[in-house]
Amino acid sequence: MLNALRRKISPPLVEQRKIDLSGQSISYTLKRSSKRRSIGLRIDERGLTVSMPLRASEKWLHTVLRDKADWVVEKIGSWQVRRPAPPQWRDGGPISFCGDTLVLRVVPDLFGAPPVRVAGMLHLRLAEEATPQRVQRATEHWYRQQAQQLFEQRVAHFAPLLQVAPSAIRLSAARSQWGSCSARGVVRLNWRLIRLPHALIDYVIVHELAHLREMNHSAAFWQGVAQACPEYRERRAQLRDFHLGD
Repeated sequence: MLNALRRKISPPLVEQRKIDLSGQSISYTLKRSSKRRSIGLRIDERGLTVSMPLRASEKWLHTVLRDKADWVVEKIGSWQVRRPAPPQWRDGGPISFCGDTLVLRVVPDLFGAPPVRVAGMLHLRLAEEATPQRVQRATEHWYRQQAQQLFEQRVAHFAPLLQVAPSAIRLSAARSQWGSCSARGVVRLNWRLIRLPHALIDYVIVHELAHLREMNHSAAFWQGVAQACPEYRERRAQLRDFHLGD
């Protein structure tokens, strides 16, 4: 009976809430977990997420949010500034490319010539009706071509600095990671990286190449990363603001 009563009064595990912080109304997702022992804050493209112990008090929650108010407002603002433009698969729609925004220009073309990037625009020449699905497919095909070319160039630059030689560089379409490295020396890099700024692309490449020396995240591994990317801590933190969703 007591256990049944406890289940009835247990707070919801996930809630959508609002709070005024530093003069701004901030929406956030509250997640409760019996495994947590402290309150944690995370900010990404979905906004603020607060994770807290299952039975933590509202007073503790509000104290943490008030103490971190300036940080939360600043972080949300800075993330929105560098946030990639959401792709719009149509003529005139924005897409992200190497940290910049390109405008799609969809041009009818009987032969479907290859895309051309010029003056902040990507000209897509489609022989078929320019439905959003076809525009997306054509753009992502171009993304993959550009990614393979750029990744191979950057690997050729960084591999000698780390004194490694990958056996192959392949594109990945994983939904959970930016890159990976196998024991056979195959480095896989997510083609969606091509949307991110060059500095973050370089960090991911260095990270995976460093695994050819250390297949772990030991101190020796991070020393290798620092050898080719001294600003890796900053870039690693910035990468957390980007996600693999479309």
